[in-house]
Amino acid sequence: MMPIDPTADFGRRAWLPCPACAHNVGCGDCGSGKNCDNHWQYLLSNKGPQVFLQCSDCAHLWAFDSRDRTYLAPKVCLG
Repeated sequence: MMPIDPTADFGRRAWLPCPACAHNVGCGDCGSGKNCDNHWQYLLSNKGPQVFLQCSDCAHLWAFDSRDRTYLAPKVCLG
């Protein structure tokens, strides 16, 4: 497993599903659209609508275009 990015800050988080581990699946809070205390991602940076994230559980890194609403599913913490 990769280490958490040294620039990661607990104060900058996003409630989007991790494409690698899907740690939010089956969570009652995530399923109801609440901000879950356990299933969130580090928001490392952004460049316009593109955000760069790292999973707090599996440390997977990825970029996401926040204009893409098809990525969000009902089981996702939406904030």
